[in-house]
Amino acid sequence: MTTGPLPSVDVPDPGGRAEPPGCAPLPTRLGVTAPGPGEPVAVVVAGPAGAGRRRLIAGLLGVEADTLAVPAGSHLLIHHAAVATRAAYVPGYREPHTFGGDRSPAGRALPRPPRRVELSLPDPLLRHFPMLDTPDTGGLGVAAGRVLRDAVGRSGALLFVISADQAFSAAELHLLAEVARAGVEVFFAVSGVATPADPTPAEDPGASLPPVGGLDPVAVSIEAHRAALLAAVPVLAPARWFPARWADLPDLRRALVEWAADEGSRRTAGTPEPPAAHGRVPVLPGVEPADLTELIDGRARSYARRIRQHLALELANIHLRVVQEIIFGVGCAGLPQLLDRELEALSLLATTQCDEAVRNMVDEAATRVFGAPLAEGVRRRIVHAVRVGLADHPDSRELDRVLLVTSTAGVAGLTGAGALDALAGLPGGHRDEVLPPVGVALNGGCWLHWRVPGNDDPGAARSWAQRALREVELELSREVARRFEVIRLSLGAVLADAVDHGILLA
Repeated sequence: MTTGPLPSVDVPDPGGRAEPPGCAPLPTRLGVTAPGPGEPVAVVVAGPAGAGRRRLIAGLLGVEADTLAVPAGSHLLIHHAAVATRAAYVPGYREPHTFGGDRSPAGRALPRPPRRVELSLPDPLLRHFPMLDTPDTGGLGVAAGRVLRDAVGRSGALLFVISADQAFSAAELHLLAEVARAGVEVFFAVSGVATPADPTPAEDPGASLPPVGGLDPVAVSIEAHRAALLAAVPVLAPARWFPARWADLPDLRRALVEWAADEGSRRTAGTPEPPAAHGRVPVLPGVEPADLTELIDGRARSYARRIRQHLALELANIHLRVVQEIIFGVGCAGLPQLLDRELEALSLLATTQCDEAVRNMVDEAATRVFGAPLAEGVRRRIVHAVRVGLADHPDSRELDRVLLVTSTAGVAGLTGAGALDALAGLPGGHRDEVLPPVGVALNGGCWLHWRVPGNDDPGAARSWAQRALREVELELSREVARRFEVIRLSLGAVLADAVDHGILLA
């Protein structure tokens, strides 16, 4: 028996410190993330189990469906390359594994399911955009829904695949409504009758439908699905629908290529490269160094406190959902996958909050020194100088640290850009932020521990999850405090030098 997710618990700060005066608001929920300037155009493929997503992608790319097989819960990122390769990105490792099913090149089983598997293929369609196949939406929980919305928002398009005899779930309708309101392009493909597993690639996904009164059965199914969807989400009226039959796949390919060309042009035109500011940038008269220091110190403390408080509340909500699923849902064996997805969503939220807070700090302090409006070229010079200045502070070492929950409910650290990259379900473009992303995941020992036949006690699982989440809270709190301390020092040094010399030195 599975029940719905527990509602989130929002507890106001009793001292009124959650929103300090003068601080800009921070995002409190991970929603449909807007693509950044360097974010690549991509198509996310989603849908319930048995709808034939794998067969549809195989038909679009002209490969065997078995080529697209990945462990349950992993993302599959397919992009263009001259030579076909597969690599698994597993949290806890700095380098990807050459992927062959669920095993490493030496034939040993992978320690845990990868967050993503990257498949390179020479198909010309992938020159226009990569494709991201996602886990089934049928069991879409709170965290999985947030991770999926983030990926769809950054990519720009969603291809939703559903079979003729399936209906949209409430979670799927909520997802579709959110991405549509955010301006994401949505395509629908309707296949034949749902199957427990994907059949052979030679089987046409739309060929299993019987005729309906002499009419095209897939066309009838499309109209029925479209009517049901628009009754709940009318904003999706412009979405395009396609039969998931081999004969109709060229139309879908053409529509996706046309969208990618338009989206690429729109992103390029919408985010022109700002002119570099190489000239002299004078400091405003009357800027007091003591006032500037007080501003930066106060903002750093306030933002760090707010983020730590909010992450503590999010971890409390995660604990409630995990306990519910241990008792009524996935049980002990499914605990690692469930908790790992929750921590993936938490990492994305923490990264978003830290990035937004640092941008606000830089803009407010720099405007105080150089005046408004702050030119983008000047802002980039300051950000670059702050980023370079981080290396001068001992506490700034290993900011690219990944926090790994261990089988003993502790937290270990692993540093390096490769370790962070292994955590991404959909890697983004070049990050023009001061700080690296926040990364939290479970190591492979957690899967091994809870798959042992004797470890099936729900009470022990609840206790383990509580201890693990408490350790994550403590480590994240330290990490956030450390990040804003080094930002305080580096930003303060850059702007103090400017005040001393009367011009921006960066």
